[in-house]
Order: sequence, then C-alpha cells, then structure tokens
Amino acid sequence: VEIDKRNGEVTLFHEGADITPPGFGRIAAQTAKQVILQGVREAEKQAVVDEFRDRIGRVTPAMLQRFERGKWFVDVGRTIALMPREEQVFSEEYRMNLRLKVFIKTIIDDPIRPEIIVSRSDPKLVSALFEIEVPEVQSGAVVVKGVAREAGSRTKIAVVSTQEGVDPVGSMVGQRGVRVQAVTNELQGEKMDIILWSNSPTKYIINALSPAKVSDVEIDEEKNHAQVEVKEDQLSLAIGKDGQNVRLASKLTGFRIDIVNESGALMSSPSSDSDQPDDADAPDDGTVVGELDGLSSRTRSALRKSNITSRAELLALDPAEIANIPGIGPKAIAEINALLKSPAAD
Repeated sequence: VEIDKRNGEVTLFHEGADITPPGFGRIAAQTAKQVILQGVREAEKQAVVDEFRDRIGRVTPAMLQRFERGKWFVDVGRTIALMPREEQVFSEEYRMNLRLKVFIKTIIDDPIRPEIIVSRSDPKLVSALFEIEVPEVQSGAVVVKGVAREAGSRTKIAVVSTQEGVDPVGSMVGQRGVRVQAVTNELQGEKMDIILWSNSPTKYIINALSPAKVSDVEIDEEKNHAQVEVKEDQLSLAIGKDGQNVRLASKLTGFRIDIVNESGALMSSPSSDSDQPDDADAPDDGTVVGELDGLSSRTRSALRKSNITSRAELLALDPAEIANIPGIGPKAIAEINALLKSPAAD
C-alpha cells in the first residue's frame, strides 16, 4: 500500500502490479469499515447468546430495566433479557432498577434478534436458588426430586439424601432456618414446605401432605389415584387454605388425591375443585366462560365486576393491577397466572 501524503490517495500493489480497484478511496474505505464493524457486532452478539445458552437452567443476578407491553426488559450483565408476562409472579412488586435473581429459561433463536427468556415463576427457580444456598445440593449429597409451585404463594419441594448420615431436610432448612429463609426472602415471602422424598408412593403422599397427619392411604397406581383418610382435626391442615396443600401435594406426587374424613365422606379432590364449597354461592352469569375457562366461578365473578371479560383484557394489565382487583387474592392470582401461561384457544 502506498499513500500519497499530499492528497491522501491510496494505491494498492500485489507483487509489483497495481491492483487498486476503480473508485477506491475514502468513501469505499468508510463502507468497508462499516461492514467490518457490523460483522464484529454480530459476532459479539452471537458470542453473548452462546454464553447464555450454556447457562440455561441456572440463576443469574439481574436488574429490571423497563416495562413495555406487559414485558420486562431485564439487564443480566452483558445483554438485555426478556421476562414475558407469563414468566412473572403476579403477587410480586416489580419496579425499575429493582435487583433480583432470575432463572434463565430458554433462548428464542431469531436470525435478526435472538431473545434470552428469563423467569421468576418457573418451579426450577426454587431448586436453583437452593442449589446456591445449600452446599450439600451443590456436591450432590442432597438431591431435589420434585418441586410443586404456586408462584408467589407456596412451594413444596421434595429432597432425598445420597449419602449416609446426611439429613436432607435439615440441610435445606439450615441452622435456625437461615438457608430456607434466604430463598424465601429472594422470592419475596413465598412459603416453603420441604419434605422427604420416598420411592414408596404411600410414604411419599403422606410426606407431601405435611403438616397434616394422615391416618390411612389407599392407592390405585394404574389410575394414579390416592384416597387419603385423615381425622377431623387434621382436615383443615390436609386440605390447606383454598385447597392449596392437597393441590400442591397432588402436583408433587403425580397422584390425584382425594381427602376423606374418618366417616368416608369426600372432603377435597383437586381433580374437581378443592375449593368448590366456597365458590358454590358465587354468581356466574357466563360472561367470561369459554375464553377464561379454568378459573373458579368466584374468580370469574370478581373479574366480571371489574369489567374484565376476556383473556386479552387480563394480558393488558400488569401484575400489580391484577392483584389490586377487588376479590382477587393469592389463590385467584395463581389461577390467573396458570391460565395466562396456557396456550390461548383458537
């Protein structure tokens, strides 16, 4: 390359021959520079995506950057990730510059703009947080066998020890509860039930219904059904507030669980609606039935009174607005969260 210092003209030579392209000059050099820089930027972006691809299934510190059309844009360090509405917890209060931990769920591959999806509602976030707090989980001495979660309200997590002499439940709880409290604080007060996993379905179901004391369990493994008998004074504990305890136990064990009292009367069955007695008196004129199937009649009635009659209207609200709807409590929020996560009907 020869540069004429008087006029800046550049001449290219190869083995003594002048190979300067026609029109080669400042504009062409600027164009080449832009092409090279664009290539470098694309390579950097792909490098970041590849880095986070290796971190899928792990927890990372993040900061909420901005809210737009129901989605939070989250600063996760080298790039901006996306937390869609269905990955948010309706009972949590989000605000700009809030620092929290998020679960790296997946990457949407797009040739123009790949997106990193993070979550606060995924059950795997709980087990990943415990892995950070509990050295025994990191080393493999304690294994998380299952997680059932109603995000923002309560989680049941089943653990087992792979080493003799290691107490799995005690390891998760920590001295004076410091380990489980750290996870609870990160999840803004979400309650934790840590139970011992068992390869015996009967024992597993009994543990999953803790803190209730179970009198008897009859299991039909072919139908994945269990009928659990409890004493009268244990009914409320076994069923839980709004049926939450038996519902989470059913999710955790994979069995449809019916709670009966000593007389054999059916008190709760998550396959129907464990809180049906509370909802039976709630009016339901059908205005939101169909598009919002899956919600209890009480929840549908509360939404109707606030003039919310479609899935689209729910999607247009942020979590705080939904939580402030009269008549919408933690159970209803969990129902709405599950509904918005499910695919929309055609």
